[in-house]
Amino acid sequence: MTNLKIRLANERDGEAIRGVHLMAFPESERQLVSTLALDLLREQTDPETYGFVAEHDGVIIGQVTFSPLSIAAMEDWVGYILAPLGILPQWQGRGVGSHLVEHGINTLTGQGVHHLLVYGDPAYYGRFGFDADTAARFVPPFELEFPSGWQAMTLCPDKTITSDSKIICVVPLRKPALW
Repeated sequence: MTNLKIRLANERDGEAIRGVHLMAFPESERQLVSTLALDLLREQTDPETYGFVAEHDGVIIGQVTFSPLSIAAMEDWVGYILAPLGILPQWQGRGVGSHLVEHGINTLTGQGVHHLLVYGDPAYYGRFGFDADTAARFVPPFELEFPSGWQAMTLCPDKTITSDSKIICVVPLRKPALW
């Protein structure tokens, strides 16, 4: 897609990001997801939370966030979760979401992240390499409304997870309604 630019989001993008998620999600989810996106934009984490926006001719048309995860018993494991991903309706189905997801995967792989998790549509995320078998080793922080949406991918295979490991996510994701 020509004139598409992916860049790190910043606080000045807040209203545009809010608008993307308000338009991208159904009425029953839009307030919760747009609030999550803004809370993650402001959240200071170590390791860093990555929020990316997609711009077309200078207008933000999509946004994704990758925030760090931890496992209490494994200090040297580095994981992230992709949430949320939103694209303005008129831009959906045109590859914007794929560009954002791939940009994030490449960024995290370059940072030595071991696993990337997502809670979303298996048909959509499966094409990037996410799968339920990899995710089965990770226990989500809350009971899932749609367990089939829990998926993961291995980015750097030097860290094996052999048993059920409960993940700990950043504060904005610690809301049972998101799961």
